[in-house]
Amino acid sequence: MMDPESQKGSSSASKKDSWKNVLLLAYQSLGVVYGDLGISPLYVYKSTFAEDITHSDTNEEIFGVLSFVFWTLTLVPLFKYVFIVLRADDNGEGGTFALYSLICRHAEVGLLPNRQVADEELSTYKLECPPEINNSSKVKSVLEKHKNLHIALLIVVLLGTCMVIGDGVLTPAISVFSAVSGLELSMSKAHHEYAVVPITCLILIGLFALQHYGTHRVGTFFAPIVLVWLLCISALGIYNIAHWNPNVYQALSPIYMYNFLKKTKKNGWMSLGGILLCITGSEAMFADLGHFSYTAIQIAFTFLVYPALILAYMGQAAYLSMHHDLTSSYQIGFYVSVPESVRWPVLIVAILASVVGSQAIISGTFSIINQSQSLGCFPRVKVVHTSDKIHGQIYIPEINWMLMILCIAVAVGFRDTKHMGNASGLAVMTVMLVTTCLTSLVMVLCWRKPPLLALAFLTFFGAVELFYFSASIMKFLEGAWLPILLALILMTVMLVWHYATIKKYEFDLHNKVSLDWLLALGPVLGIARVPGIGLVYTDLVSGIPANFSRFVTNLPAFHAVLVFVCVKHVPVPHIPPSERHLVGRIGPPAHRSYRCIVRYGYRDVHQDVDSFESELIASLAEFIRSSRRASNGDDEGLAVIGAAEAEAKAEAECVKGKKKVRFLVEEGAGAGDEAVREELEELWNASEAGTAFILGNSHVKAKPGSSVLKRVAINFGYNFLRRNCRGPEVVLKVPPASLLEVGMVYVV
Repeated sequence: MMDPESQKGSSSASKKDSWKNVLLLAYQSLGVVYGDLGISPLYVYKSTFAEDITHSDTNEEIFGVLSFVFWTLTLVPLFKYVFIVLRADDNGEGGTFALYSLICRHAEVGLLPNRQVADEELSTYKLECPPEINNSSKVKSVLEKHKNLHIALLIVVLLGTCMVIGDGVLTPAISVFSAVSGLELSMSKAHHEYAVVPITCLILIGLFALQHYGTHRVGTFFAPIVLVWLLCISALGIYNIAHWNPNVYQALSPIYMYNFLKKTKKNGWMSLGGILLCITGSEAMFADLGHFSYTAIQIAFTFLVYPALILAYMGQAAYLSMHHDLTSSYQIGFYVSVPESVRWPVLIVAILASVVGSQAIISGTFSIINQSQSLGCFPRVKVVHTSDKIHGQIYIPEINWMLMILCIAVAVGFRDTKHMGNASGLAVMTVMLVTTCLTSLVMVLCWRKPPLLALAFLTFFGAVELFYFSASIMKFLEGAWLPILLALILMTVMLVWHYATIKKYEFDLHNKVSLDWLLALGPVLGIARVPGIGLVYTDLVSGIPANFSRFVTNLPAFHAVLVFVCVKHVPVPHIPPSERHLVGRIGPPAHRSYRCIVRYGYRDVHQDVDSFESELIASLAEFIRSSRRASNGDDEGLAVIGAAEAEAKAEAECVKGKKKVRFLVEEGAGAGDEAVREELEELWNASEAGTAFILGNSHVKAKPGSSVLKRVAINFGYNFLRRNCRGPEVVLKVPPASLLEVGMVYVV
């Protein structure tokens, strides 16, 4: 037995290791989370003093802008995100969809077809508080009662998603352009205009061309770059404060904000569109929460990022307060406050930091599009998992090249940080407003806080963000139109796809075939059973899909082992492998027909076909061992089959490069059951004969008499997207040689 002193020493060592891991995560988070936020000093002052205001000899404008920057950084990233929003995680995951999934699990407000009984088998998906507590919430009852509120909630979530994607277009452009613009101090203005845009475009092309390698290949360099950049701007800030104006700290008083607005009036209010750029990238702290931890992100921001940014902005203000001859935005950039002796090293570090910041938002865009696709809100795209070791590192080829083209178009079209800043500011503020609204709902529904507390949170932070949003929207003609246009296009695409997906599911639900029909199929009707395993993909968790009846009608044969596979994405971030497969039997054991529901979280990536097939077959074998009851003519209850346990009882073999599985039947515990042995042997023989993947190839038409809007959305919009995006076989990673497609017409 361990003595108290040894226990105390062990506990101390454990705490030491724990803090060591937290500090390591905090260091690593610098390169992933804070790249975008850290490079904002490059363009904030330049965008703010672009046209609306100029600084006079009294320094009121400069100190007023610094006061706004200080309190904005303090209220939004520090108080709102670090101390409140980061706590609204979904099993450690953050972001817009994490908040939405939390709300959907605590109230019946979801519009996605994933609330069947099969989903409730998953422990992490069940409601997390007793019904009697939930029912006492008036907010919950009002939300559940009105269907229009469900639609409004989904639209708000999709709006936030679209603005994140829009930010993925704007942030790389403004970050790289601002960093490269440091060349303006080393050449004439005419040469500068001809040089900065091409260099920016070349860097952007190189950045997007490297995406298919995955961020894990270069991720080890990200944190040191951002760390060097933060130390660099901190040192520059301290130097400028000490050298130019040690009294600049007085501007931290909120009275300077009042004096600023009092003097500049409307022009000062419109300049807030530039000031709000100081908090671009704050949402990344929440969106990338799943890669790190709450404590790590909190430590990194509070003790390093926040002080570094404040020092950088104070240093720039101190320099500007003593250089009133700088009257144009061309002269008020970040680099004018950098001593000439270190300007080139700072320029190089700034360009590298801008690339890191751009990489973070590009990866975040891939992630949120994958989540949208998983929940049926985005057309199918090919998702490539770039790392076997790091979960969630993905690459989407189509989105990558579209982002690259749009980023280059923004850089070439705008050619200045003013218009890019106006566009980026509106996108950032919209995302933050969406996060504030959803977090206030989480407070009431999930945390069970008093509605008044949630209302206070919504009112205070919502008012701050609406104040900035109002200034951004006034710059509609000066660049702010771009994120609105992108959001309208993306919202239209997502809503059309989501609407058609729901209607297709409802059509399948109302046209499914009875079990008796399946059991009646046999030699008497001229139906043959051919060797092999047939995997029939369907969205239904019960019943026989109509596409299978159409398949048998056109080809009167089906496989010796028939498995109806439902790949379902449920609103939880991750499904543990031990709970991924739900397996049941269809009809009596002699029919050799099964149902398997394969569940993925919205951050999970679909497996490659070999591991998917082998794990599925191993789960079927484990189900056969554990379930020997004869069917009463209907589906048996579904059983959770752990993939790890099933594979442990299987023997992997390699046949011509393809992974096969042989099943081991243990002695004892029913191993002598001849029926079980026979069923396992038939499953093995069928897997040796090969697997066919049977998928529906759908064409959707609106019902006669439908409204014009519905006919346009379905007949033209959805079918255009379906023809020009990836097919389900690509998303499910089905090999073309094993694919059988069944044509289906859906009239919705």
